[in-house]
Amino acid sequence: MRHGPRFRVPEMRHLDPLAVSPLDWQIKSETPVDLQAQLLEHLRRKMKDAAADADAKVAARPLRPPVGKIEDFVQGFEAQSLFGRHFEAERSWSPRQRHGTTIIGDLNGLPPDLFDGISNGELRASPPESWLFLDTETTGLAGGSGTCAFLIGVGRITPGGFRLRQFFMRDYGEESSQLHALREEIMSAELLITYNGRTFDVPLLESRYRMTRSRPPFEEIPHLDLLHGARRLWRLRFESCKLTDLEQRILGHSREEDVPGELIPEIYFDFLRTGRAARLAGVFLHNALDIVSLACLAGVVPWAFRDPAACKLSHGAELVSLGRWLRQSGRVDEAVGLFQRALKLPLSDELMFRTIWDLAEIEKKRKAHDAAVALLTDLAACRNPHRVAALEELAKHYEHREKSYAMALEFTETAIGIDPCPELLRRRDRLKKLAAVPVTPRLL
Repeated sequence: MRHGPRFRVPEMRHLDPLAVSPLDWQIKSETPVDLQAQLLEHLRRKMKDAAADADAKVAARPLRPPVGKIEDFVQGFEAQSLFGRHFEAERSWSPRQRHGTTIIGDLNGLPPDLFDGISNGELRASPPESWLFLDTETTGLAGGSGTCAFLIGVGRITPGGFRLRQFFMRDYGEESSQLHALREEIMSAELLITYNGRTFDVPLLESRYRMTRSRPPFEEIPHLDLLHGARRLWRLRFESCKLTDLEQRILGHSREEDVPGELIPEIYFDFLRTGRAARLAGVFLHNALDIVSLACLAGVVPWAFRDPAACKLSHGAELVSLGRWLRQSGRVDEAVGLFQRALKLPLSDELMFRTIWDLAEIEKKRKAHDAAVALLTDLAACRNPHRVAALEELAKHYEHREKSYAMALEFTETAIGIDPCPELLRRRDRLKKLAAVPVTPRLL
């Protein structure tokens, strides 16, 4: 019996040396070690030919225009440092000049302790001339070791107005020189102010300093990220708290033909490839406007927290936001005043009901029971997200303070009709028992 498939053994034929190529003959006749050596040599020859072809193509391309041509579009100069060269630009605003509704000269009159309240006393008092406003333009928003800050702008309040310096690397080889110049500027300041700098700009620059084997200078200077204060003040009013949006809506400054931020990395990469610097002028202007707007907002956000009664906020949502901020900081009386002012202004239904509820909670904690009951009664009278909670609070009030079990039961029954939760059902059962007990009249 045969098992398994049948195989036909091929017939061995004599190999004719003239029927194959010399290389085939050599491969078939050599040992495996010799074959591997021949293949490696063959690959080396092909790589050498490819490299020579690539060099020839590069040599045939037109030369890249000189990078120094940036001076034709951006007013600046080539700066020299201990680590090489880079490009710098300077710009200034006079004291009488306006940025939207802000007069630049007013920035110099800001108090040294302006940021004491907004930082819970963590920032020491320092004159406005010692504040440094920083913003970067980068090769991407993802961060990481591959992202660079090719343009770094810093602004200063001066007796003569506002001064801006911008450090630009015309190629990656100028990064060390650029960062060294920035370090000297930072070390001469007493306070660093950014917008989202704590999350993005400063960590990015710290990584670039380390990549260039240099110590980051940011640990030696206090840092205020104004984005957090701006969000707390305007997030209820605006969907976006981007700096450019607040610049227009709060400062009243509208940019004309501004470069969109998402296009800035592409413009820089195009400059590196081609040497065309014309579009970079818009990037420098974009960075400059970001910094001067940051300086102007520094006189708005902290000032509102510092003196709520005198702040120029007039929108109801802004007053509610500031009131919540002050309440969290323990300034309850000022928060009550802002909530009351806000309720006299137009508010969305959701924000209005939430503000009434916040006021009722505050009045209850302050033992102002009559005021709390009046606010809770308003909430209990109409459909809103806090209606059940208000009815429950009223039931507690009449049960424990007024000893009016019938009233407490009525409010509880109304709440159960909206949300029959177990806690309310248990409260109803207890109140029914209390209401059934006859009240003994007091003896005079």
